[in-house]
Amino acid sequence: MIRFAMIRHGHTDWNRAGRIQGRTDIPLDDAAREILKAYRLPKSWRDADLYSSPLKRAQETAEIVSGRAPQTVDPLIEMDWGKWEGLKGVDLKANPKNGFRDIEYWGWDYRPPEGESPADVWARLSPWLLSLKNDSIAVCHIGTMRMVLAKAHGWDFLGPAPFAVKRNRLFIVELDAGEVRVATPDIVRLEAID
Repeated sequence: MIRFAMIRHGHTDWNRAGRIQGRTDIPLDDAAREILKAYRLPKSWRDADLYSSPLKRAQETAEIVSGRAPQTVDPLIEMDWGKWEGLKGVDLKANPKNGFRDIEYWGWDYRPPEGESPADVWARLSPWLLSLKNDSIAVCHIGTMRMVLAKAHGWDFLGPAPFAVKRNRLFIVELDAGEVRVATPDIVRLEAID
C-alpha cells in the first residue's frame, strides 16, 4: 500500500478575485508566499517523494513548504476549463444559457465548453497515480484533488461532496492494487514553523 498526499497551492490574484484559473499559469500572490513561509511539511512526510503540477503556483508552493524542488508531472495540471478560464464563476452562474453548473450537479461527464470533464481528468491522472511506488506528496489544484478524493470517497459529483478541499492541509489517500481509498487519518495540517 502507498500513501498519497495532496496539497492545494497557495492563493493567487485570480483566486481572490473569484476567477477560474484552470491551466492559465497564474503565480502565487505576495500574501500567499508570506503565509506559506510560516508552514512546512509534517515530519512524517518530509522524506516522501515530492511532485507538483507544472504550473508556477503549485511548484512554488511545493518549494516553500518542503524546502526542495518538486518533480513536475504533467498529469497533475489543473482541469482545463476551456472557454470559461479567466471568467468569474458568479457571472457564469448568473446566466443559465451558458450551461454552467455547481459541482454537485456535474456527474463524471460534465464538460465546460472546449474543456475537460472529471472523467477526462481522471483518465489522464490515474495511470500516473496508480503507478507510484513510494509514499508521495503532490502539490496541485482543487480540480485535480477533487478527482482523486471523489474516487476515494465513492462520490459521483452528484449531491454534496463528502469532503472540503482547504489550503495548508495534506489530503491523504491510500493506493493499493489499483484502488484508491480514504486513508486514516485522511487530513493532516501543515506544521507551523515556530
